[in-house]
Amino acid sequence: MLIDLLNHRRAVRHYSDQPIDADTVRACLEQASLAPSSSNMQLYQFIHVTDAATLQALATACLGQQSATTAQQMVVFVTRQDLSRERARAVMALEADNIRRTSPPEKQEKRLANNRAYYGKFLPFMYARCFGLLGVLRKLLFGAVSLFRPLYTDCSEADMRVVVHKSCALAAQTFMLAMSEAGYDTCPLEGLDSRRVKRTLGLPRGAEINMIVSCGIRKEGHGIWGERHRLPFAEVYRRV
Repeated sequence: MLIDLLNHRRAVRHYSDQPIDADTVRACLEQASLAPSSSNMQLYQFIHVTDAATLQALATACLGQQSATTAQQMVVFVTRQDLSRERARAVMALEADNIRRTSPPEKQEKRLANNRAYYGKFLPFMYARCFGLLGVLRKLLFGAVSLFRPLYTDCSEADMRVVVHKSCALAAQTFMLAMSEAGYDTCPLEGLDSRRVKRTLGLPRGAEINMIVSCGIRKEGHGIWGERHRLPFAEVYRRV
């Protein structure tokens, strides 16, 4: 049951020496790719690290945290907003095929035109970056229109960067739950030197590190640091 997976998943700080199966981790990453993604753009990349030297370099980049130095494997979740035009073309082609196969013939042309406008023009404009200037233009344009009707206005370059990282984080969370189902443990790491990580992995300038998830099997008596603490639910829940 899902509640069992949620209760089992903890941020493990110390892994045992017991190895884990790389093919199982890869399968969990395939499940992670099923996570929801904004406009189905999937602007992320999963880098599965099993090489000992690379693991050591990443542990150093993760500031020597024990959950990194004892990890059997790691997965680096990377955002790829720099691939937005390429991914938009791929999704546009996929959606066009879906429309032709599943839409009523009399509605296909209009839906195909909407698809071309959305993925061919609108999304490339939304994800484009130019030292913040395009974000300012979008803010002004959308803000003016929103005075007359509801409209999405979180469209600055910083806003769109957040959108990309949210989709990547959803995939990371799905991966951690899949790993829990497989009987493996994980720990999401954000305390890291992203420049060192990118240099170690040979990532391009436009890529960004969302998080690193260390993987292994918790060491009994050392892996979990105390009982799980959560705020009283009434402090985070509001019904309207």
